[in-house]
Amino acid sequence: MDTQPVTFTSRTGVQLSARLERPTGTPSAYALFAHCFACGKDSSAAVRVSRALAARGIATLRFDFAGIGQSGGTFVEQTFSSSVDDLISAADHLRSTFAAPGLLVGHSLGGAAVIAAAERIAEVRAIVTIGAPADTAHVEHNFAAAVEVIESEGEADVRLGKQTFRIGRALLDDIRDQPQRERIAGLKRALLVLHAPTDSVVGIENASAIFLAAKHPKSFVSLDDADHFVSRKEDADYAAELIAGWAGRYLNRGTALA
Repeated sequence: MDTQPVTFTSRTGVQLSARLERPTGTPSAYALFAHCFACGKDSSAAVRVSRALAARGIATLRFDFAGIGQSGGTFVEQTFSSSVDDLISAADHLRSTFAAPGLLVGHSLGGAAVIAAAERIAEVRAIVTIGAPADTAHVEHNFAAAVEVIESEGEADVRLGKQTFRIGRALLDDIRDQPQRERIAGLKRALLVLHAPTDSVVGIENASAIFLAAKHPKSFVSLDDADHFVSRKEDADYAAELIAGWAGRYLNRGTALA
């Protein structure tokens, strides 16, 4: 396998930093991986799952959303909708440079983002969510203590993991105003929901809600005792093996599902 540094320009003119995990030989397909809220392309799940997919023949692009990691832009200016736009830019880059992505994989809020982006990427045949919320507003619990300040003053500094991020009112308003259930119901793509029953960050009830809202073809597989961040190599390998095996039957189809 080979990890190739990539940069591309977002629709707002921001330079986005990425890594393309390439298999040995010709890829069987291309995929996009969307990282979790404030995590970045170098998070455990992004790296491990992308590389495991590449080992199974699927070239996978993982990138930092604007305002995160090595990408340009400032976090306070970003919203869920702008992250979806970044996914579209990533798909455009793959399409013009290699081949359009047939598979979208999203972790946590990234899972919600790939669902939202799917209708704007015609070549997508299959979508995978890993520990994803059914409602984008779910992410608000990560900075619940600061919501009142954000609402009254427009922005606030919030500690997320080991880093501090400035969150603006635009993000708060945007995550509260997403028609996510309608998007799930109208996907018209195959959907695989991966979730750990013991996930303490995004509860398993979210997987149930996504699965029930989606139309067939849809599948749900438990990640057993994996943590929310899929930090153990064996859990990432298991997820990637499931994704590669499941997606194969859809990636070879010539048209989107009706």
